[in-house]
Amino acid sequence: MFDLISQWSHAGAAILFAALAVWVGRTARPGRLSAILICACGMTASWALFAATGDPQTLISRLAESARNLLWLGFMFALWRQGAGERKTATVVILYGVIGCVVGLQMGVDALPVTVAGSVRWVDAVFFASLILRMITAVGALVLVHNLYTAATLEARSAIRLPMIALTMLWAYDLNLYTTAYLAGTGPTELFALRGLAVLLVVPLFALSANQTPTMTMRLSRTATFQSLSLVAIGGYLAIMVLISSALEMLAGPYARIAQVSVVFGISVLALLLLPSARFRAWLRVKLSKHLFQHRYDYRAEWIRFTDTLGKPGDGTDPLDTRIIQAVADITESPGGMLLVPDDQGGLIAQAQWNWPETDIPNSCGNCATIAYFAQTGRIVELEALRQQAEVADDEGAAVPEWIVSDPDSWAIVPLVHFSKLAGLVVLKRPPVDRMLDWEDLDLLRVVGRQVASYLAESQGQQTLAHVQQFDEFNRRFAFIMHDIKNLVSQLALVTRNAERHAGNPEFQTDMIATLKSSTARMNDLLARLSQHNKAKATEPLPTLVIPLLERVATTKRILHPVVITGDPHIMALADPARLEQAIQHLVQNAIDASPKLEPVCIAARHMDDTVLIEIVDRGSGMSNSFIRHSLFKPFASTKNGGFGIGAFEAQSLINAMNGRLDVVSHVAGGTTFKIRIPSAQFAHVHEPEVQALVA
Repeated sequence: MFDLISQWSHAGAAILFAALAVWVGRTARPGRLSAILICACGMTASWALFAATGDPQTLISRLAESARNLLWLGFMFALWRQGAGERKTATVVILYGVIGCVVGLQMGVDALPVTVAGSVRWVDAVFFASLILRMITAVGALVLVHNLYTAATLEARSAIRLPMIALTMLWAYDLNLYTTAYLAGTGPTELFALRGLAVLLVVPLFALSANQTPTMTMRLSRTATFQSLSLVAIGGYLAIMVLISSALEMLAGPYARIAQVSVVFGISVLALLLLPSARFRAWLRVKLSKHLFQHRYDYRAEWIRFTDTLGKPGDGTDPLDTRIIQAVADITESPGGMLLVPDDQGGLIAQAQWNWPETDIPNSCGNCATIAYFAQTGRIVELEALRQQAEVADDEGAAVPEWIVSDPDSWAIVPLVHFSKLAGLVVLKRPPVDRMLDWEDLDLLRVVGRQVASYLAESQGQQTLAHVQQFDEFNRRFAFIMHDIKNLVSQLALVTRNAERHAGNPEFQTDMIATLKSSTARMNDLLARLSQHNKAKATEPLPTLVIPLLERVATTKRILHPVVITGDPHIMALADPARLEQAIQHLVQNAIDASPKLEPVCIAARHMDDTVLIEIVDRGSGMSNSFIRHSLFKPFASTKNGGFGIGAFEAQSLINAMNGRLDVVSHVAGGTTFKIRIPSAQFAHVHEPEVQALVA
């Protein structure tokens, strides 16, 4: 019965494919694609005819089947070339070439039994080798069908959908047929007989799409190419394993089982060692991109990933600074990096890190020369060339900070330039596969740097606007307070005047007047303190005795906490006394808040070169480097409940306004030291009578 089904089904398939070839020849537009389709249909009809008139496993049938597969692969290749246009990649050509070579090898193997007919062992070996090659052909052909369909645009897919479904059915049946034959050790007669019915089912699909010759557009995605190459590699790996096992079974004799297990174990261990390795994957990707593609990067995929990393933060993701580093690092497969941004004092600070140890970053990361060089040139610096001093300009070597050059993990510096102004520097970590940057890397990183700089500048502008709005609200709130205090002072002054004239009890009158006068004095002092920041122009710095000023601050603070002062009483600084006193009050109060109850806050003053150094030392809980860089001197950032976060920020602003500098050294659980540097009056051009009067 199965012989009858096989005979008539293959005969029907031969007739229908022959008729399809004639119909396509008469109706289709002349061209290479139509010619290949006619040949493929004709060869499929010939194969079906050979299978119907004889055994499907005869030599002529197997050779006709191989020729059929070659022609259908040629039809797919012609479709791909028509849609690819100028954007052809060598990878797809290599895949078609590899599958074509497998089919050619399969035809050669099929012809071997004629020469080895006297050896049953060799006949069996050739039989199994032929089955393996046919399975590889089916797997590779299915991979190429998938690659062709997924690479086509949506418009082209509608035109090639039916022939792709037909070819998938054809080769999927072959894959199952030959897999079953390999496992069973003989050809399954039933499946060979029903194969004709399967071929009959695909004829209408080819007929419905025979006259559709679309103007195709292909999207030659690297992802699809790498997936196809990976599937072919997996299939090749399995085929090699089977071939080696079969060869060892024939050649190794009594040691065949041991040899098979050893080879399979060795290859498996090698694959397990190489495939999970990030370095091996990176090396393989670099080699494939270098030798199989015209360009290193798939720019569409890179730009989509770049914009997604920057523009889709979502919940629980990293802040923008960290995402900027990651977006730039992902382009070159760098495993980490850091972002350096200009600070208010003309230097560079580390604003964010991604997979970069914070302990390796100094507090001061660069100077004004670094900022000026990268802002003017926008040059991407390869640090390995700088270390080797190979073709490096002198200004470049002087601009790059030494600590970056000496760090072996640092690989490249990408400047972020926004309208000729440096918004930041991204220092990239060395990738798993070390290489030199080529022109394509530099062009892409330069464009990405400009785009990232605009994101960073926009973020900084938003932060500045938010601070301005906070200050506006802060000033508005204090304006109301000042107005209320002024009204209260006026009322208290009126009560005082009335009490002096009309109070009847002299003792009560005396106490009331003293209390009211004290309250009035305190209110007026507070009003003066609040209104001094509204002056249009700050007081010019004057020679100021430092120790008496420190004693005034300590006197008001010793009620709350012990304060110790040391230093020469004749030290003079060139400063605004009121502003310097206010800045020191803020810092001393912060030190008191951080210190244990019985641990005194120490204030020391001394000369250092041409400046006066005032150190405020506490033994409190200390601060981390990250908090110092990112939060300490930022307004409205406070770790205290109910705190405004103004003290340290205002102290720094007041000291900077007097041409001074405020630094901090702190260790977690090790205390904090604030260092105020103010110009010394001894080295300034101060009139001698003013100095003598202050000393007196």
